[in-house]
Amino acid sequence: MAHLPNLIIDLAIILGTAAVTTLLFKWLRQPLVLGYILAGVLVGPKFSIFPTVSDPTTIRIWADIGVIVLLFSLGLEFNIKKLVKIGGTASLTGVIEIAGMLLLGYLTGMGLGWSTMDSIFLGGIVCISSTTIIIRAFDELGIKTQQFAGIVFGILVIEDIVAVLLLVLLSTLAISKQFFSADMLVAILKLAFFLVIWFLGGIFLVPSLLRSSRKFINDETLLIISLALCLLMVVVATNVGFSPALGAFIMGSILAGTIYAERIETLLTSIKDLFGAVFFVSVGMLIDPALLVQYAGPIALITVVVIVGKAVNVTLGALVVGQPLKQALQTGLSLAQIGEFSFIIATLGLNLNVTSGFLYPIAVAVSALTAFTTPYLIRAANPLYTWLERRLPVRTRLFLSSYSSGAQTIGSVSDWYRLVREHIQVIVVNTVVVLGIMLLASRWLLPMVSQELLRSPWDGILTGFLSFVLMAPFLWALALKRINRPVYTRLWTERRAYRGPLVTLAVTRATIASGLILLFMDQFFSVSLLLFVIVISLVLWLLLGKRLPLVYELIENRFLLNLNARQIYQETRMGRNLLPWDAHLSYFEVSAESPGVGFTLSELALREKYGVNVISIARGSMTMLVPGRNERLFPGDKIAVIGTDQQLEQFNTLIEPAPASKAPVTPAQEISLQKIAVDDTFPYLGLSIRNSGIREKTQGLIVGIERQGTRILNPDSTTFFNPGDVIWLAGNTKLIKEFQRENRLRNVQ
Repeated sequence: MAHLPNLIIDLAIILGTAAVTTLLFKWLRQPLVLGYILAGVLVGPKFSIFPTVSDPTTIRIWADIGVIVLLFSLGLEFNIKKLVKIGGTASLTGVIEIAGMLLLGYLTGMGLGWSTMDSIFLGGIVCISSTTIIIRAFDELGIKTQQFAGIVFGILVIEDIVAVLLLVLLSTLAISKQFFSADMLVAILKLAFFLVIWFLGGIFLVPSLLRSSRKFINDETLLIISLALCLLMVVVATNVGFSPALGAFIMGSILAGTIYAERIETLLTSIKDLFGAVFFVSVGMLIDPALLVQYAGPIALITVVVIVGKAVNVTLGALVVGQPLKQALQTGLSLAQIGEFSFIIATLGLNLNVTSGFLYPIAVAVSALTAFTTPYLIRAANPLYTWLERRLPVRTRLFLSSYSSGAQTIGSVSDWYRLVREHIQVIVVNTVVVLGIMLLASRWLLPMVSQELLRSPWDGILTGFLSFVLMAPFLWALALKRINRPVYTRLWTERRAYRGPLVTLAVTRATIASGLILLFMDQFFSVSLLLFVIVISLVLWLLLGKRLPLVYELIENRFLLNLNARQIYQETRMGRNLLPWDAHLSYFEVSAESPGVGFTLSELALREKYGVNVISIARGSMTMLVPGRNERLFPGDKIAVIGTDQQLEQFNTLIEPAPASKAPVTPAQEISLQKIAVDDTFPYLGLSIRNSGIREKTQGLIVGIERQGTRILNPDSTTFFNPGDVIWLAGNTKLIKEFQRENRLRNVQ
C-alpha cells in the first residue's frame, strides 16, 4: 500500500472540515472567515472529537504563505494614487480613530491587570477594522453607492497602511522592550527610507518591465510573474530586517498602479481563497475553548470597547473634519469590528513570545462577535440619527449643520505652501534615491567588483565612477533644478522680504547635495585619491552637465507615466469625483436583465421619477458625456449618475440609467465637478441656464446652484443666474476649465 504524506492527509482534514463549516455559515449568512476559524477549532489539538492535524509545523508554513498572499492581494487594492485621492476627510478621521483605539486598547489591558506588552498589542488588535466583513455587509445591505461608503473605504485604506506599519514597529518594540528608544527611532527612519526607495524603484522598474514584455503576457505568465515579484520582494524585505508581510504588501501596491492590476486580482482569487482558508483555519487551531470560557468576562468587555470605542471615535473624527451627523454615525457604526489584521497582529505576538497565550483566542472571539453585530449596527445608524436629531438642542443642530457646510468650502492654497511643499518633495525624493544608490553600490556592487574584476584601490574607483554616473541626474535635481518658476518669480518680485527665505531654500538644497557628495567620496575613495577624484568629477560635470536636465526629465516622465498608468487607463472609461451636500456621483453597470434596457433616457424620465442626472455613459472604449434625451441604454453600459443616497437607492431598482438627446460620441474624457462663482463680471449674468449655452460649451450639466444660503439641486433650465450664485457644473473637465479660463481672460480685458 502506497504511503500518503502527512501533508496531504492534513490538507484533506482541513479543507474537508472547512467545506462543511463554510457551507453552514453561508446558509446562516455569516462571514466565511468565522467558518474557517470554527473548522480550525474542530481539527485543532484542543478538540479531540474530530480527526486532528498531525503536522502543525507544515500547516504553519502554509499559513505563512496565506498571510503573504493575503497581504499581496490587499496591496493590489491600494496604490499611491489612491492614497492621494482619499483626501483629508478619510485621512484625518482614520488617524483620530486609530490613535483613540490604540490608547483605549492599551488602557483596557492595563485596567484588566495585563502586562504592558499584552496591553500594547491589544491596542494594535482593536484599532484595525475588517475590510472583508464591511464589504460583505455593504453588498448584502445594498449601500455601496451611498456617500458615506466612500469615506468608510478611505478609512480602511488608512487602517491597512497603519496595520502594516504596526507589524514593523511592534516587532521592534518586542525586541527592544522600550517604546521611546533609539532602536525604535532607527526602525522608524529605516522603514521610511526603504519604503520610499522601494516605491520609487518599484514604480519606475516594474511597470516598465511589464510594458516591455506585454506581447508575451497571457493569464498564465502574468500570474507567474506577479507571484515571482511578490516573493522576490518578500525575500528582500526579510533580508533587510522587515516582515515578509510588508514585502508582499509593497509589491502588491506597486502592481496596483499598473494596467494589469484588476487582471492580477482576478487570477489571484483562487490562490488567495485557498491559502487564506488555510491561514484562518490555522488561526482556529491555536484556540483553546477552555480559555474562551475562562476569559469570558474580558472577551465581553473588549467587545463592548471595540463597538462603542470605534463607533464614538470614528463618529467624532468625522464630525471634526466636517461631515454631517448622519454620515458620521453611518461611518462610525460601519467600522465597529475587528478582523483579519487583528489575527495577524495577535499571531505576531505569539511568534515573538512577547504576549500571553490568552490574548490570541480573545482577539479571535472578539472578532467573531463584532463580525456578527456589524450588519445590525449599520442598519441601526438611521434610526439612531433620527432619535438623536429629535433630542439634540436646536442650537447644537444648527452648529453641526453650519460647521459641516463651512468645512466643505474650497479653500485657497498660498504660493508659499505650494513652493515649500514642492521643495520638500524634491529634497526627500532625490536624497533618498542618492542614498539608495550609494547603499546598493557599497553593499552589492563593490563586493562583486572586488571579488570578480579588480583589486583595491581600483575596485573603489570603478564602483565610485559608476555610482556617480547614476547619481548625477538626481544630484543635479537636488541642487539646481528650478522648482515652480512662475511662483518663485512672483514671490521674488512681490516683496524684498521674501528674498531671504527663497535664498535659504536654494542654499539648503545645495548644502544637502554637497553633504551627499562628501559622504559618497568618503565611502569609496581614500584621502590620497580624493583630489584626483574631485578633479575628474568636475570635468565630468562640465562635460555632461547640460545633458543632466534632459536625462532627469526622461526619468521623471517615465516615473509619472508609470505612476498614473492605471488612472489613465481607467479614465478612458469613466472619471470619479464627489459632489457637495448629500448629492454625489455613483457608477452603475447596466445588466441584460435591467428593466431600463432598450429605452431612451427620455422614456425612462429618470430626473422626473428619481431626481437623478446621468453625467456619462461609457460603452466599450467610448464615453458619451451628458448624453442626450434620445440615447438608449444597452447591456454593458457603464453610467455615472448624480443624486442623493435616497435617490440613488430608488434608482438602483431600475439597475442603471440617465437623461438623453443625441449626444456626440467622443473618445473617453475625464468627467468631474467644478465650482464656478457668479459675480458682476460673469458673462451670462441675468440669462437663463438654457439661453446661456453653458451645456453646449462645456458638454456639462448644471447639477446645483447655491443661492443666499439655500441649495437648488437639479435647477430648471429656465433658472436665471444672479450675482452671488455658486454654480456646480459636472461634465468634461477639459472643456469646463477652458470655459473658466475664457471667463477670467474676458474679465482681465
